[in-house]
Formats: sequence, structure tokens, C-alpha cells
Amino acid sequence: MSKKILVTGGCGYIGSHTVRELQRQNYDVVVFDNLVHGHLAAVEDAPVIIGDLLNPQEIRRVFVRHPDIAGVIHFAAYLEVGESMEQPGKYFRNNIQGTVNLLEAMLDAGVKHLVFSSTCAVYGTPERVPVTEEEPIKPESVYGASKRMAEQVMEWYDQVKGIRFTPLRYFNAAGASFDARIGDAYKPATRIIPVLMEYLLGQRERFFINGDDYPTPDGTCIRDYIHVDDLATAHIAALDYLWDGGESMAFNIGTGRGTSNMEIVDMVREVTGRDFEVEFGPRRPGDPVRIWADNTRAREVLGWKPRYGLREIIETSWLWHSTHPDGFG
Repeated sequence: MSKKILVTGGCGYIGSHTVRELQRQNYDVVVFDNLVHGHLAAVEDAPVIIGDLLNPQEIRRVFVRHPDIAGVIHFAAYLEVGESMEQPGKYFRNNIQGTVNLLEAMLDAGVKHLVFSSTCAVYGTPERVPVTEEEPIKPESVYGASKRMAEQVMEWYDQVKGIRFTPLRYFNAAGASFDARIGDAYKPATRIIPVLMEYLLGQRERFFINGDDYPTPDGTCIRDYIHVDDLATAHIAALDYLWDGGESMAFNIGTGRGTSNMEIVDMVREVTGRDFEVEFGPRRPGDPVRIWADNTRAREVLGWKPRYGLREIIETSWLWHSTHPDGFG
């Protein structure tokens, strides 16, 4: 079997780390990216085809040029929750229609294995933690809904066309490569760790935490932060699972441990040796109090487990941001 993998959105944050891991494991990689949020500099030693999934012919030509593609890892999507609520059409059009165009191109090329970059946002505010794959699906944002709808599209293509797929519903991606060659270059930063890095580098005047009155030990909300390199290995494990005959199945990808916003602050102070002021603002509407993954299924079925914790996340984030204050710019 050919080991050539197409990675859509492979110039983005998680995509580029997955490309590097694929290369480390001796897969051939082809990247397809529209570079709206991706960076050519994030990919080395792999062909990058610039194109948009909303143009069906552009993605079809990739499979014609590379007829030995054996599987697809699909990252290409818009991902900002706030923006999705302001511009729902942008998210439904890109995240769903783009996926349909990819699936149709895969059908024409006879490619039947797809790993999908999904999200824990499909669960909305969970009824129980840790969150299992049996948690009710009730997204609370257009972004989360668009990802769930894309999963449903794949379910039908599995049922009527035989394309097997694994949606990886991961939690909070964080960290950077250990050699600081690639990292989270998304601008403007919206997630707490890169925002905090920018603050320490003098790129922000103030640092806010939204809410200090949650019913948690330190009053701040709790999330599951997983190192981006661990996400990369999960995608490859999922692809190998499909190649070995695995059925279409969703997997939660997280560490299985919750970390509060103040625990992040404390670890950043410890790793960087810097003290800094933290300001508190009101809670953001819709923010769950606590959410972290039950990763039992991924451990048992995929044979995957996370290798890194919060310290490695902060250490690699600080190394990346302090050596690349302007990202890839």
C-alpha cells in the first residue's frame, strides 16, 4: 500500500505539526492549503498545493496529480467560535461544502480513508465530566454545529459510498514543536496561552482572565490542554486504525486532566521566571465551568496516549513565541 497522505490545511497550526510527524514516521505527504491562516514556512520538504476546497476542480486536480494518495487527514476549516456567531454563512459554506467537495474528489480517486479534525465543541456544555463519546451532541456555536454537520455528511458518505472516517474530537490544542521550528502563529491570538505569551513579550498592554467566580477550586474555569505533538500522533494512529480495517468511529483526544486558567498562569510564571499582573473580567457567555476528556476509547482502540503535560506545553510555547515574536512573519 502507498503511504502517501494528503493533508488539507497542512500549513496551519495543528496541520503543520501533523505533517512533521508523518514525515518523521516516513510517510510521503502532500499538503493542500489556501493559506488564509496557514503559512508556507510551516511546511518543509513536502509539496504544498495552494488551493481552496470551495473550488471542486482544485481539489480534484490534487488526486489526479498524485494518484497514489492512500488516505486523507482533513484540517482545512475556519475555527473561531466568536466569528462563527457573527458570520454563520462563512462557516457553514467553508466547513461543510468544502468537506463535501473533498469527499467527492476522494470518491472519484478511489480513496476511502479519512481522518477528520473535529472538536469537543460538538458537545456544547457537557452534562458530565470527563466527557465520553456518548455525551449528547448539542453544539452551542455555529463553529461547533458546522463541525458536527460535517461529521454527519461523512456518516452518510460512509453509509452509501463506503468512505470510512474517524472524527477526532479534540480539546484545547496548545504548545509548539520542541525544536521551536513551528508553533501557533495564528494572529491575532485568541487562546489563553498564546495571548499570555504575547503579553509577556510586550505585544499586549493587559492580560485578562474571563471570570474568577466559577465554582472551581481557584474560581477560574477548567479545560483540557493537549500538546499539539500529541494531537499529531493521534491523527496518524487513527489513519492506521482505518487502514487496519477499523470501522468509522469518533474519538475524544485529550489528556484526561483539567487545568484551570490560574494553574496556567502559575506554570507560566514558573517556566519563564517572570511575574506579571493578571486582571479579571466577567465570564464570557456560554463558557462551560469545566470540561475535560475521557480518552479511554482512544487509548484502547487506537493504542494512543498523550505523552506531554502542562509543563511541556508552556515550555515549548514560550520557546516558540520568544524566538518567533512575529510568528512566521
